[in-house]
Amino acid sequence: MAVAITLQHYLDRLGIDYELVEHPYSRSGLETAEKAHIPPEKLAKSIMLEDEGGYLMAVCSASRRIKMGDLYRETNRRLEFAKESELADVFGDCVLGAVPPVGELYDMDVVVDMELFMQPDVYLEAGDHEDLVHVSAEAFQKLMGKAEHASFSKPA
Repeated sequence: MAVAITLQHYLDRLGIDYELVEHPYSRSGLETAEKAHIPPEKLAKSIMLEDEGGYLMAVCSASRRIKMGDLYRETNRRLEFAKESELADVFGDCVLGAVPPVGELYDMDVVVDMELFMQPDVYLEAGDHEDLVHVSAEAFQKLMGKAEHASFSKPA
């Protein structure tokens, strides 16, 4: 599959330089980092949450887990994990579980954990379970420009 077409067009429109990194099929962020031979703290994963207000994409590194209490304090939303079966229509050009952590592409609110902004470069899911998009820290900040920044994770 390579890069989801929605993500590719967005990267091109913003003029963001990126490298496509292929890796063996993986099912989780930690497994992806291992198979791609990258530090898990550099891999941005998207976690889909929802409440009565709709979906929220929470983005943190693969080496961390969401602290729901902290996320509630940051967003003032009582969120729960979204059902994957409901997301297929939202992310039509992506394989579920490999959604790029760029919610703006899908007209979705996004909150990004501050830990990711400490990385010199970041890897993003490209839309399948075998490819990553590698960007500089500056490019990642540009991609997350409209996202809310907050501290809401802990080491996995």
